[in-house]
Amino acid sequence: MNCADFLEAVGKRAGMPAAEAANVIRATLTTLTERISGGEAHDLAMQLPEEFRGYLRKEVDFAEQLDLVEFLSEVQARAGMDDQRAAEGARAVLTTLREAVSAEELEDLESELPKDIRQLLHPVGRGFGA
Repeated sequence: MNCADFLEAVGKRAGMPAAEAANVIRATLTTLTERISGGEAHDLAMQLPEEFRGYLRKEVDFAEQLDLVEFLSEVQARAGMDDQRAAEGARAVLTTLREAVSAEELEDLESELPKDIRQLLHPVGRGFGA
């Protein structure tokens, strides 16, 4: 998936214009990077559009322990959005991420995430492409 396709998919899923979708992609991927190991961040980056790889750069292998509320709070603060908008955006980013990477990479990513955050990768009963 290229950058334009990823951006368009996030925008449609979250009902956001391109600039807002780009902002929530940055905020979500940056927050996700804090929650996964350095090796996983690198592997994930290699399967995403080059324009997003910088958001997944990590110098240490340490992963922070964030639950879903903390994860969404970090996305909200980074994106400068209200809680609901940030949650919709993060869900859209992670759903699109699921489609952009290989099944093996998705499995590796899910193995490092707690169940409550993993649920964002598999939304139920959502609109476009859910």
